[in-house]
Amino acid sequence: MQAIHFGGGNIGRGFIGEVLNKNGMEVTFVDVNEAIIDALNTNKRYTIELAEEGNPEVEVDRVKGINSSEHPDAVVEAFEKAVLVTTAIGPKILPYIAPLIAKGIKKRNDQKIEQPLDIIACENMIGGSDFLKLEVLKHLDEADKVYTEKYIGFPNAAVDRIVPLQSHDDVLRVTVEPYKEWVIDQSQLKNKELHLEGVHYAEALEPFIERKLFTVNTGHATTAYNGRYAGHHTVDEAMQDEAVVEQVKAVLNETGALMVKKWGFDPVEHQQYIDKILSRFANSYIVDELTRVGRTPIRKLGYDERFIRPMREAYERSLSTDALVRTVAKVLAYRDENDEESTELEKMLLEESVETVVSRVTGLKEQKLIDQIVEAYNQLNK
Repeated sequence: MQAIHFGGGNIGRGFIGEVLNKNGMEVTFVDVNEAIIDALNTNKRYTIELAEEGNPEVEVDRVKGINSSEHPDAVVEAFEKAVLVTTAIGPKILPYIAPLIAKGIKKRNDQKIEQPLDIIACENMIGGSDFLKLEVLKHLDEADKVYTEKYIGFPNAAVDRIVPLQSHDDVLRVTVEPYKEWVIDQSQLKNKELHLEGVHYAEALEPFIERKLFTVNTGHATTAYNGRYAGHHTVDEAMQDEAVVEQVKAVLNETGALMVKKWGFDPVEHQQYIDKILSRFANSYIVDELTRVGRTPIRKLGYDERFIRPMREAYERSLSTDALVRTVAKVLAYRDENDEESTELEKMLLEESVETVVSRVTGLKEQKLIDQIVEAYNQLNK
């Protein structure tokens, strides 16, 4: 079985590629990184190192690569035999690969291929595959759109595995945490006969996506911003600071209360989920820079992102948002001269009022929340 995966980075190789390989697939990685593509084509295999005692290794074979900037036609040709297409390339990059995916779909239509094909965006975003589908449709004519609706699925997915910033002499080697979770919306599948081992299929995906985003992503970012404010440099170091841990727990208690009230998660089971996440953050075998986790603070303060969306929805349900407010203030105070958004945020706060910046960056309309964030930020700067 042939699979195409867009994104030859650490998540692609260290998570999605491993799962596809274990399901007997030959994986073609599509990327513009020449070093990675050349290494894949030369070695045809790579090593995953698990960040736990003994550092066990997993070998992934039957892989190759296509440089999409140099050989786009080869990517299109690969769509003829593909049984699955996945991405782990970053939400902002999805529109750039959409034209190529559209050409691949057109190729299947031209060849009258009636075997259903699912295209799954494995990104840290809600509705990633929905978004990708909309971008792809922009590049299809009416006949290809009809074909797409009949034979091409874009099931949403939730993925969870911590892959720290790293450097190896072997460009393909990747270090990941042992834990991994991949959930796919079963109701959106076109090829219902293909079920991957190691993947959970759910009829209602949104609760799983939100649980993951507002526990793992919110918690990870909370650790980063509170940890940096306290003077720490890595996630595991920050998780040894009791004051930081208490802040992270307070935020996850608030997002957890939202998940329980909104989706009906069992409170005891959800607390066990939170505890598991906290133990993953504290993994001493993963040295993850807080600046990596905290990068792009403006994006992370977005209206539908990991802090503001749960804050809005908790506020609407009269739930506590105090810890989220305090952490958002820390995001505003975050400084990293090597991060473009951090320096842009600093410039905005120097040139405009804090209230104006908070309103513009977060998109919040609830004046009470805006005022609370402004007050918390001002308290930090006293």
